[in-house]
Amino acid sequence: MQDTASCVDAVLRSRRTTRAFRPDPLSADTVREILEVASTAPSNSNTQPWRVYVLTGAPMKALGEALVEAFREDTLPPSEHFPDPLPPSFATRQGDFGARYYDCLGIERSDVQGRARQTQRNFAFFGAPVGLIFGIDGRLRPHSWLDLGLFVQSVMIAAQARGIATCPQVSFARFHALIAQHLDMPEHEVTACGMSMGYGDAAAAVNQLQMPRERVNDFARFVGFA
Repeated sequence: MQDTASCVDAVLRSRRTTRAFRPDPLSADTVREILEVASTAPSNSNTQPWRVYVLTGAPMKALGEALVEAFREDTLPPSEHFPDPLPPSFATRQGDFGARYYDCLGIERSDVQGRARQTQRNFAFFGAPVGLIFGIDGRLRPHSWLDLGLFVQSVMIAAQARGIATCPQVSFARFHALIAQHLDMPEHEVTACGMSMGYGDAAAAVNQLQMPRERVNDFARFVGFA
């Protein structure tokens, strides 16, 4: 049992958000295996609300180019995945992430164009050979979105266990209408997030970034323990 715990702990602790990939391809069978393992994630009443679109090659390139163009045109309202204003404790961590992230890339805070260019790399899936778009029925309640999150995490862990890196990306959600058109998504489905998947470029400075985590005592209360 201890060996199993050590293996699981090692996979969880070694996962990083990877933002530079080698071009080495991934086979459909490999991705299918990852998704099959991840599909064992729990969901409320076994509703399994996740839907996944797996892209590579020309379709992935076409979607990426369309997304970059839409990002440059900037005609859509800003993403609403955070409230405005963001509560202070979360805003502090968000600001710390931004400072560390752009510092490792050598992009100054005042370099608006440099930051925009880096953001555009999201939509090219950071050079990964495979891109995933995660959808969910928009009529479902927040608990089902939690189920989707459990599935997305399971995808990342199953990939990491196979030496395959990932980057979860909420930036895709802003462009749902465009994505839905490209992927012929059903009427009630919405884009929750995307993910880049492939073999990480170990030499890339951005992949050396490690973000700190809060201590257990900062986010957990133990009640009734001695």
